[in-house]
Amino acid sequence: MTELSYAYLTPSAWTPGDLSLATSGGTTTGGAAAHPFFFSGFVEHPAVVSAALLALARISRTRFYVPPNTLAAVLRAADPVVTSTPEGLRFEAFSVCCGVYARLDVDASALDADHVASGVTNVDVNPPLRQALAGLRPAEPLHLNVGQDELRVTTFDGEVVEEKVALPRRWLKGFAETQVLCAGMTARHDLDAVGARGFIQGLPKSSPTRAVMWATWAVRGLRLASRPAAGAVCVAGPERLRVLEPLLRFATGLRGFGPDADPSSAPVASAWVLALPGARFTVALSPEKSRGFSGEGAVLHALAGAEVAEDADLVSALLAFEPRIDVAVLAGRAALPEPRVRAALDLLASSGQVGFDLAQGAYFHRPLPVQADALASLHPRLAQAHGLVAAGGVHATSDGRVEVRSGTQTYTVTLGADPDEDRCTCPWYAKYRGGRGPCKHVLAARIATHSTGEEGTTP
Repeated sequence: MTELSYAYLTPSAWTPGDLSLATSGGTTTGGAAAHPFFFSGFVEHPAVVSAALLALARISRTRFYVPPNTLAAVLRAADPVVTSTPEGLRFEAFSVCCGVYARLDVDASALDADHVASGVTNVDVNPPLRQALAGLRPAEPLHLNVGQDELRVTTFDGEVVEEKVALPRRWLKGFAETQVLCAGMTARHDLDAVGARGFIQGLPKSSPTRAVMWATWAVRGLRLASRPAAGAVCVAGPERLRVLEPLLRFATGLRGFGPDADPSSAPVASAWVLALPGARFTVALSPEKSRGFSGEGAVLHALAGAEVAEDADLVSALLAFEPRIDVAVLAGRAALPEPRVRAALDLLASSGQVGFDLAQGAYFHRPLPVQADALASLHPRLAQAHGLVAAGGVHATSDGRVEVRSGTQTYTVTLGADPDEDRCTCPWYAKYRGGRGPCKHVLAARIATHSTGEEGTTP
């Protein structure tokens, strides 16, 4: 199993008015000699930041779905990932079931910094620290340290002195899936503070495993409906969105994001951005409670491209902790068409290098130390597709389709002008209809088509 192991030399700590978040060392622009100390300064809105950090930590320790015959504590919670840039601090986490993604963005304008360095790591939010954050007095100032300047530098394979945690394989895949899915979303609903409170507090506190609702406008405001409609935003397992409830007292607005929907739409992922003073809190929900982001497969088409690996190497060399990546500018710097740059960013996302910020409508750089050669274990369907091609099991037919031999079976693939139009005769496609990404046979056909320079055919 692919995991990142993080080591903390000391636990995070709290003294009155001073919050020190211990880091694992991480990566910085200062090189290997830099100490793991990314940020130090006062927070303009201490109550907001402390409550948001508590909400993030709570999500990272919650399993919203327990598979049948599975104990709830089988998977261990992981600690939030933090990225520091001149534009502020970004904290990210997934739920234990990987069906809820959460991110806290604290703007630089709401931070009075003594020290700032660009870097990425994950931070120790331990039980004593959570207890202290919950007890923060309303008028109490908050000085935030991300990393501690007296700590020695430690690498991700370094000495374990105090505590060692693993960034799960599912988180690494989840980072890739949420980036791709969010990049295809559009703002659909915009609520003020009063509307946000009414909508979130009106959500059910529980629902059946397969419950999928749709947020749509009604006479009395935004409401949940049982059927999709144009402009609606999917809210699968609607009680999961109640994780925003502790932050509503600070909220100034709420925006709902989703892909295009119509009355025939299947369940899809959605994202909600809660505006806070000097910050924002993003929650993304998977299409169903029983489906984690790590299994969606949305990134696989991009990873099957012929030039994507070389393009990703070039694009990666041009990134430098940008809090906002302008695809058009990056395409000009790389001398590549924008679609190839986006595919390269998808590949980088698959190894934790970039994400997508809905509020800014832009990619951001978050270079987790995962090598591209980990893709085979992170995306087994892609590895299996390459194996089918290498075994000579992919052949074009006279009618423009592609036959793919897998084991003792041969399946027929029809490649559309757009990957969303691809079809296959295999059981995977019959069950999911592309709803969880392409099957290995479609991927193999795409890989073989790219390698021969042939175009897909539209049925």
